[in-house]
Amino acid sequence: MRDNWQSGRLGNLCNIYQPKTISKKECVPDGDFPVFGANGIIGRYDKYNHEQPELLITCRGATCGAVNVSKPKSWINGNAMVVRPTTDNLSRDFLEYLFRGGIDLSTVITGSAQPQITRKSLSPVVIKFPPLPEQNRIVAILDEAFAGIATAVANTEKNLANARELFESHLNAVFTQKGDGWVEKKFGEIAGFSQGKQVGLQEQTKAPMAGYARFVRIVDYTQRTDDIRYVPDPGDKYHVTTDDIVMVRYGSPGLIGRGIAGVIANNLFKIAIIDRSVYEDYLSLFLMQKPIQQYLSTRGSVTMPALNFSHVRELVIKFPEISEQKKIVLLVDRYRIETQRLESIYQQKLDSLAELKQSILQKAFSGELTKAPDRALAEAGV
Repeated sequence: MRDNWQSGRLGNLCNIYQPKTISKKECVPDGDFPVFGANGIIGRYDKYNHEQPELLITCRGATCGAVNVSKPKSWINGNAMVVRPTTDNLSRDFLEYLFRGGIDLSTVITGSAQPQITRKSLSPVVIKFPPLPEQNRIVAILDEAFAGIATAVANTEKNLANARELFESHLNAVFTQKGDGWVEKKFGEIAGFSQGKQVGLQEQTKAPMAGYARFVRIVDYTQRTDDIRYVPDPGDKYHVTTDDIVMVRYGSPGLIGRGIAGVIANNLFKIAIIDRSVYEDYLSLFLMQKPIQQYLSTRGSVTMPALNFSHVRELVIKFPEISEQKKIVLLVDRYRIETQRLESIYQQKLDSLAELKQSILQKAFSGELTKAPDRALAEAGV
């Protein structure tokens, strides 16, 4: 299938270079031309340094190896590597797809603290490509297939967002349709607040040790990271249990976390209920309402939203008697379970679509892509 394919080094087939960089301060808000950085358009400028669209490979930072194509008449910055074919036998569109699935860029990325791709590391990479008519045929098939996949991804992401919005709508409705006997109290009347402990990076370890406790950080709630840390146990003052309510102080102020036991960091608040007429699970749900989250997330400065005790003490909490609170929790849990079921379905579909793209690319560059993979697309719902 690939008998007529030829091979060559990228450095012999392409002009590979990093253009002159302009800073964001030099950008012109109403400039006529887009400025492309490492991950796409980062601003506008009143000049352009490339008249034609160019294939760009991110060559610095966490997204090193990402692929973009610039617009006509663009300014391209130096943290995007231009890779321009210099032979008529190699199509830029084919080369773009090759970079998206036919070249293992992990072998040319250097540096750990600051990953980068250099012209020197990229130039020796050997690529294989068919005659130009075959390249054009493969590109046409991939364009059609990927357009269908992109539509399916967009629809699935919309369904995923709708499922989350529906849960938020149910959650907000529960608290706006209050009945007789509901009480309103300031947060400071029903709970106490304590700040976590400041712990330097040098005191943290990734391995559990005698006399150490789990260190609970913001990322444990926002990212569910596998990077678990342990710190010298400072005593009960800074401890939280899996039932305790934890609130993020800054970065993502107001975010509610639960379910992790350990020593909380100083950018977190521990919320300890002192009014036993309020049920912990109910209070946690109440604080997750969108209007409450919007209020909490806008405290502090614009550049660094942050919470202090005064912000949360004055917050008004509304609640019925405790048996009704427990009914509300059960109702919201049913909504949550259904939402999580839908989210799981949609996420599985997104994963399948991503795998399908890679499968199609693999076939394209092994010479096995004879026609549009209609059956695979149909099975994926495209």
